[in-house]
Amino acid sequence: MTDHLIADLASLEALFGNVAAPSIAKQADHLHPVYARWIERARFALLATSGPDGADVSPRGDAGALVRILDPHTLLLPERRGNNRIDSLRNLVLEPRMALIFMIPGVGETLRVRGRAQIDADPALLASFAVEGKLPHCVLRIAVEKVFFQCARSILRSRLWHREEHDTAGVPTPGAMLAALTEGGMDGDAYDSALPQRQRDTLY
Repeated sequence: MTDHLIADLASLEALFGNVAAPSIAKQADHLHPVYARWIERARFALLATSGPDGADVSPRGDAGALVRILDPHTLLLPERRGNNRIDSLRNLVLEPRMALIFMIPGVGETLRVRGRAQIDADPALLASFAVEGKLPHCVLRIAVEKVFFQCARSILRSRLWHREEHDTAGVPTPGAMLAALTEGGMDGDAYDSALPQRQRDTLY
């Protein structure tokens, strides 16, 4: 069963072959103006971090541009209200290396950013990100180290933006998952019933 496991870089690189020239040319070590234009239109991204308990990835989204471009080497990402688990932030305190993958509905390509993040709680900075008078808990100050766009193949294969093709009828609701995980200790129907209003009330 383990005879065909790939365990060294030489074997891995032989399996895939050479990297195409465009895949090398698209990489930058800063926010090139063309990448800045892309990011300014993105409202959603996945944030990847790692820590003592392993890797973690969590979504980030906002009503307008998700991040603020401070300069070609720096992004600012506000940490809006969430579930207070702060898994990503716990990781960043111990290990600042992180990555973002930005997605725009209807666009096949995604944009990947790698760098290092600091957690900034400066009151003036938080105030500059206020929405409806509500401030983020903190802001991630991201030092950009690598930026490149990802080709559209995975989006095309999954037909991700063709909503009519995705069957969501059998997807468990948040309440159903909590009820199952607590073996009935939590009332799933009550949770689902209250969730939409709670989300509206606590969006920011």
